[in-house]
Amino acid sequence: MKNGTKLLKPACYMGNITMAIVSTLSPILFLTFHDTYHISYSLLGALVLINFITQLSIDLIFSFFSHKFNISLTVKLMPIISILGFAIYGLTPLILPNNIFWGLCIGTVIFSASSGLGEVLLSPIIAALPADDPDREMSKLHSVFAWGVVGIAVICTLFLFTFGSENWQFLSLILSIVPLLCFIFFSVSDIPKIDTPKKASGALHLLKNKGVWLCITAIFLGGASECIMEQWASSYLENALSIPKLWGDIFGVALFAAMLGFGRTLYSKIGKNIEKVLFMCAVGTAVCYAVAALSPIPVLGLIACSLAGLTTSMLWPGTLIVASDRYPKGGVFIFAMMAAGGDLGASVGPQLVGIVTDFFSTNSSVIQYATNIGQTPDSIAMKIGMLVALLFPLISIPVYYKNMKTRADSSTK
Repeated sequence: MKNGTKLLKPACYMGNITMAIVSTLSPILFLTFHDTYHISYSLLGALVLINFITQLSIDLIFSFFSHKFNISLTVKLMPIISILGFAIYGLTPLILPNNIFWGLCIGTVIFSASSGLGEVLLSPIIAALPADDPDREMSKLHSVFAWGVVGIAVICTLFLFTFGSENWQFLSLILSIVPLLCFIFFSVSDIPKIDTPKKASGALHLLKNKGVWLCITAIFLGGASECIMEQWASSYLENALSIPKLWGDIFGVALFAAMLGFGRTLYSKIGKNIEKVLFMCAVGTAVCYAVAALSPIPVLGLIACSLAGLTTSMLWPGTLIVASDRYPKGGVFIFAMMAAGGDLGASVGPQLVGIVTDFFSTNSSVIQYATNIGQTPDSIAMKIGMLVALLFPLISIPVYYKNMKTRADSSTK
């Protein structure tokens, strides 16, 4: 491998780990922010919404105007944007001591913009590199994200346990080391040429294809199914299932991410028949959500939350593989639209759970019911929120089935 490209894969992997930090840091700190700064669950959910709406905006901009950007320069500046966002996020208690939430929002917008760029650009970079099995290389890239979530969840949990939640802000600054390494690796690498539509009308032509919209719908539902559990598992296990935070984070959040990484790594090694895999994952995810929401046994709920990592593992990258295989001439546009669909699901899903949880936690009937059975209103409200979340994997089952049948029908012609 040439000197200009030998660090390119590690740079992409570091970029995906940075994206893992972006998606994991705030959820790990949800209860810290709630208890320390009295930020409501709806506003905490809004941080997730801001994260993915920002990424969605970047996705859409690149969908139609990627030909206006210097791709190589954008890739190399991407980690610097992350570092700036993490710095503002962590320094918020010093910069805006009377407006903590707004400081968190500003930092979130900045590092989420970088994460959006990563979603759009890292996958096509990997796809542009020579490989014996491009699908498996794509799965490997996304498995790095999942293993990154595992590492970040463990690091954050042990840090908070050792140094106390009052020192949370140092986490953001310490984790900035990852995008710094990413910047160094990209700065000495040659970025391969990536196809982009010559003008916006070229992108609009692809949007007339029903198959593209089927893939967008699939990744929307898959993104919601994955990110709801990823974002809310920590709070759900602690409040709804009364599992101590240390064990909930390690055996819930980290194990969820480990299962996510295991599923993607497994496919990168032996995977085939991606459409069938996606359908089976959708069914398995619905079962996991149902058990997590309805099981009266906390350990069984924890296991269901963890196994959801395995069942959701390929919903996002697998749909990306299907779309890129079916529309190889789509270039950056297809990757950007898939990222937009996934980010929209990742925005709507967790925020909906936050809204539902807040609503029912203050509902007089829920409060009375919780008192009667010796539980807290928050625990009942979170279980209701998880039941609402079940709708996403349930709806995804017929969508992924249609996707599977579409490939089967086309192969017989």
